Amino acid sequence: MNVILRNITKRYQTGHQIVEAVREIDLEITDGEYVCLFGPSGSGKSTLMHIIGLMDQATSGEVLFDGESVGGLSEILRAQLRSTRIGFVFQSFNLLPRLSVIDNVLLSSIYQDPPRFRKDDAIRCLETLGLQQRIDHRPNQLSGGERQRVAIARALIHKPDLLLADEPTGNLDSETSKAVMDMMEAANANGTSLIVVSHNPDIARRANRLIHIHNGSVS
Repeated sequence: MNVILRNITKRYQTGHQIVEAVREIDLEITDGEYVCLFGPSGSGKSTLMHIIGLMDQATSGEVLFDGESVGGLSEILRAQLRSTRIGFVFQSFNLLPRLSVIDNVLLSSIYQDPPRFRKDDAIRCLETLGLQQRIDHRPNQLSGGERQRVAIARALIHKPDLLLADEPTGNLDSETSKAVMDMMEAANANGTSLIVVSHNPDIARRANRLIHIHNGSVS
């Protein structure tokens, strides 16, 4: 997926003060590219990722997917785009504790009519990630690395055009971190555009392009 940001600004009001989380950002991420949004905590990189992923809306500016503006879409259409074309991986995993591994992976399909994938697809995806013995487990029965792999399976099962990962290795040891990055980079090698948000230089060095975010601006 080709992503273009034109003059993106996001403002929040905290009490009587207005804070610009990101300001006047112009950026293009080409189809199949692997980039890292790199900067310290509070720099605005996660806010920018949420805008790209249609989880938040900019105060001003325009977001285009493959040349089409998406900023003015209804919430229903934004949700459809998120569930069909975008995959998300977060540091906190965001797994539902009462659901089994396989049901967590299948969660996004519940809202699609007809479903784009079935239980067999989820099993194959989990087998690829070495989780075939864990499909009926609950998240609290898994290690941190296993939970992150479940999150990756959930993100990749519908073969997204764009994969967004926000500090995906922040809670993992170095060996598991490498395995997680390898999995996402394999998806990128197969054509998925990959955007990783990180403040870790070791993670940043793996990307093909580094985009520095500082005080809400691209530097």
